[in-house]
Amino acid sequence: MSETIHHPNHYQSSNGIECWAAIAAATEDLTGAEAFDTGNIIKYAWRWKKKNGVEDLKKIIEYTNHLISLSQTTIDAKSEKITASDTLKSKHITISDFLK
Repeated sequence: MSETIHHPNHYQSSNGIECWAAIAAATEDLTGAEAFDTGNIIKYAWRWKKKNGVEDLKKIIEYTNHLISLSQTTIDAKSEKITASDTLKSKHITISDFLK
């Protein structure tokens, strides 16, 4: 296959680093939607000037907003678990509490 398929110019840096290598390094400790969103943010930031201009910048914003929303949901869920756990630790619960 041609170089334009395996190594397109818009995914190459001037010093030879390929976008896929940067994405792999940046997402190695991420999974699922976090890895996907982060990879897309990097991809569109990498190529915006060489390929789709403002359209790619808008895609960065979309994926960033989704990642923020996802991260905030995760933080809120962890906070609720801590709050519920702390509440249970601070209150002695008996069987009669459930029968009320």
